[in-house]
Amino acid sequence: MGSMTLTETSRFLNGATCLEPREKFFRGYVRNMATKDEVINMWKVADAVCFDVDSTVIQEEAIDELAAFCGKGEEVAKLTEEAMKGSMNFREAFARRLDIIKPQMSQLRDFISARPHKLTPGIKELVEALHQRSTPVYLVSGGMRGLVTPVALELNIPLENVFANRLKFFFNGDYAGFDENEPTSKSGGKGEVIRKLKDKYGYSNLVLIGDGATDLEACPPADAFIGFGGNVVREAVRAKAQWYVTDFNELLNALHG
Repeated sequence: MGSMTLTETSRFLNGATCLEPREKFFRGYVRNMATKDEVINMWKVADAVCFDVDSTVIQEEAIDELAAFCGKGEEVAKLTEEAMKGSMNFREAFARRLDIIKPQMSQLRDFISARPHKLTPGIKELVEALHQRSTPVYLVSGGMRGLVTPVALELNIPLENVFANRLKFFFNGDYAGFDENEPTSKSGGKGEVIRKLKDKYGYSNLVLIGDGATDLEACPPADAFIGFGGNVVREAVRAKAQWYVTDFNELLNALHG
């Protein structure tokens, strides 16, 4: 049976390619030696900001919510937690979760309508502040592009600034897998996206904000990483992040400070 790819808006974005990472931190600092003050200084002069989506920009883990909607909640939530801890290969966990859910095209549409995302308090104001500074904002997610698109639209983030996974469906609407060429479908994929952005646009102060292990591992090539625990605290990330916040207002205040 033939297959086709689809997001709920039927719009697909190009993936990213892997480029060589840069080795130096802000003004000569080695990234893994950065202090909290250095990360804060980087944040204040960021020339691009990448956000994780699930449990960062939005309050929920969308794939868990979709699983619950499809009656597969408990099985998938367990796998999601293992993936976020970094104890499981990301692509393996992603594939296993989707194989459990097997979401039909119609179920995705119904889910988006019945259970709209919940933005994390403060994110809309923070993104607006970045836009006012003419700082490009990107959403880089290991989730599904069709579920990330409505988030981007609400935050006025251009869809070409969204990097996430593309699902495939058979012509009858049954789940047919996902596009493994998308870098965000594998461990290290967020780093590939960031390398491409830096190579294409020449960013030198790119800051990544997220809650999970896949975010932490993307610095480098991100020039600085800010851990976020406003929705869920992942101890491994809190322990390793030089700057860890639980409220987006802290980031907003630092911009204005």
